[in-house]
Amino acid sequence: MSVFTHGGIRLFDLRRSDLVRSALGARVGRRAAGPGRLDALGLLACAVLFALGGVGCADDEGVYIAPCTPSDPTPYPFDLPAHLPAFDVPAYNPTTVEGVELGRRLYYDTMLSRGGPLEGMACASCHVQATNFANNTPGVSVLPHVNLNWTEDFLWNGKVQGGLEEVMLFEVEEFFKANVKLFRADPAYQALACEAFGTSEVDAELMARAMSQWLRTLVSADSRYDRYLQGEEELTEQELRGKVVYETSGDCASCHTLPLTTDNEFHNNGVVGFVPTTEFDLGRFVVTGEMEDRRVFKTPSLRNVELTGPYMHDGRFQTLEAVVEHYNSGVYATSTLDPIMTQNGEEYGYELNLSEEDKAALVAFLKTFTDTTITTSAEYANPFHYH
Repeated sequence: MSVFTHGGIRLFDLRRSDLVRSALGARVGRRAAGPGRLDALGLLACAVLFALGGVGCADDEGVYIAPCTPSDPTPYPFDLPAHLPAFDVPAYNPTTVEGVELGRRLYYDTMLSRGGPLEGMACASCHVQATNFANNTPGVSVLPHVNLNWTEDFLWNGKVQGGLEEVMLFEVEEFFKANVKLFRADPAYQALACEAFGTSEVDAELMARAMSQWLRTLVSADSRYDRYLQGEEELTEQELRGKVVYETSGDCASCHTLPLTTDNEFHNNGVVGFVPTTEFDLGRFVVTGEMEDRRVFKTPSLRNVELTGPYMHDGRFQTLEAVVEHYNSGVYATSTLDPIMTQNGEEYGYELNLSEEDKAALVAFLKTFTDTTITTSAEYANPFHYH
């Protein structure tokens, strides 16, 4: 595998078989042709029909596949500030305007769950634009679908891992258990697939590729903090004091590293007591079975944190002030508490001893991460409401 950089985005070449699979829009070598897929003779017959009259044909389940004249999709114009790091994009799935539009439609379409255990749901049912593509309530905290280009671990306990293509394939096939035939037979999706991928044949892998392209565009990079880094805006005296607290006495930056505001790692931040009350409270231990992973959770991004309360994995804190006070005086020093949390040498507890002024300043600085562009722009909104 080779890696190269283009436009601030690292692209990498995969095996020839992956590129062939991408070109065909099919799972060559991963599963044999089955229900809902054209066999070799069917493909040949369709090719002849397309050449002679531009007509479509039916697959072995009678689903009509419209003709498709491939065209070159438009590269998506990423315009990211220089202070954000580059991210990886697989060469077999470059981000295009057409692919993003198909992915956005899939993301918001409740047909994704039709007939499955989550009937009536779409990705956007839990990942709401107005709240940074998250949806937190007491007891349930949904991590945002923003700035996912820089991680390969998903969910609070890291149960799902891989690149966005693999994760979205998991969403289609396992989480939603989507009836792909519904999309395969839909003329609108066939047309969008043709524009994006040069084929009218919609399958789970094509859907996953489109959805991953859409997610790559959900980048928060237009907050006051970003504009401060670019020299376009000044922070107030209180916010600058909060930045100092964030990076020093508050020690937020050890896990919520700047500028992404997360290290995308797992930590026990002392929020779960000595007797976890639910399996969810066990954190990454549920995935690994390792004792040192008890009460260990993924570090969430603080991008738009002002809009994503209540906070923590279980939504236990209603306000940012309550979160700051937890770290200031409420940390549980359990056996798996992250060493970052005890670097002041406290054996049975951990207190920052921040002044009221420092706590207020820290909250003010956290609010500079608010980026209303991504939470209000029609570019990221439900396409079914804008057409």
